[in-house]
Amino acid sequence: MSKIRIAVLCSGGGTNFQAIVNAQEAGLIPHGEVVLAVTDKAGAHVLTRAARQGIETAVCDKTAYPDRADREDAILRVLRDREIGLIVFAGFMTILSAKFTRAYEGRMINVHPALIPSFCGEGYYGLRVHEAVLARGVKVTGATVHYVTEICDGGPIIAQRAVEVKEGDTPETLQKRVMREAEWIILPEAVETVCKKLTGE
Repeated sequence: MSKIRIAVLCSGGGTNFQAIVNAQEAGLIPHGEVVLAVTDKAGAHVLTRAARQGIETAVCDKTAYPDRADREDAILRVLRDREIGLIVFAGFMTILSAKFTRAYEGRMINVHPALIPSFCGEGYYGLRVHEAVLARGVKVTGATVHYVTEICDGGPIIAQRAVEVKEGDTPETLQKRVMREAEWIILPEAVETVCKKLTGE
């Protein structure tokens, strides 16, 4: 069985990247294989994580490519050169153009740290999401994995998982709980779901 070649795009620590790799090593992603980590931030910790796993990396940052269109073209070249079949956005902080999203339509997924359609769209990323959740006073939050389209956080939903908001939560404690109890669980599951679909099984 040929596996779908996966690229993970990440701007920071790479905890979701690690969750996918761990699931792969545990045999939970039989239809896919992570072969590339791409970051738009030189020095991102995901590069260290990938190196430990022997996974190839590529850096297309704002210093080398100050123009966003040029940066997108550089990323697309890397993806095509490596024959990537699925792109996973895992804390990637660059919102990509319609040209980019159309190039891999149906083959790009993203994890968002809230229950879409709540607390999503432009401006909702990282701790900002959890700050907004706490400010609103909601009792349940969570994470969503969805297909990436030209509409920010607007693609079809693949998986969601709810997480309780607890008394005394800070944005930081809530962020960690959402990662542990939702993101790190549903993202690897969604990767396998989409890879299996792409193989036609």
